[in-house]
Amino acid sequence: MISEQTKTLFDREVAKYPASQKQSAVMACLQIVQQEQGFVSAESEKLVAEYLAMAPIAVHEVTTFYNMYNQQPVGKYKLNVCTNLPCQLRDGSKALHHLEQKLGIAMGETTADGLFTLQQSECLGACADSPVMLVNDIHMCSFMSNEKLDQLVDGLKSAEA
Repeated sequence: MISEQTKTLFDREVAKYPASQKQSAVMACLQIVQQEQGFVSAESEKLVAEYLAMAPIAVHEVTTFYNMYNQQPVGKYKLNVCTNLPCQLRDGSKALHHLEQKLGIAMGETTADGLFTLQQSECLGACADSPVMLVNDIHMCSFMSNEKLDQLVDGLKSAEA
């Protein structure tokens, strides 16, 4: 069920579009759900679909297309490493493997302490700066050598101490 607070936020997003185009607010509504719950569950997708008068599969397609929507709970720090071809040619895959070893998890997993989730992503639009990664879907990190990756992870860990 959608709370009144969430419905108010949805209404605000829907109001930005003509009445016949309220489905255009799907990304914003999914972001609202994720901010409240930490991820977008299948049940939440159905609620968004119902609210926007969309087919549930259409909402699911949006959720699964974009890396920014978490379909399951993630760690406090979500690390998305670009592994698209240009970044692979400039050590993107090596950066991902280094993080797997450093964190003791495989791509797609979350550390036991709940701090880090490691994911690969498609193009982050900074091919010349590769290897690149995105932290929590907000902070772009460029030229991520093993040393810089270690500094990032160690810095985030120390911020929790």
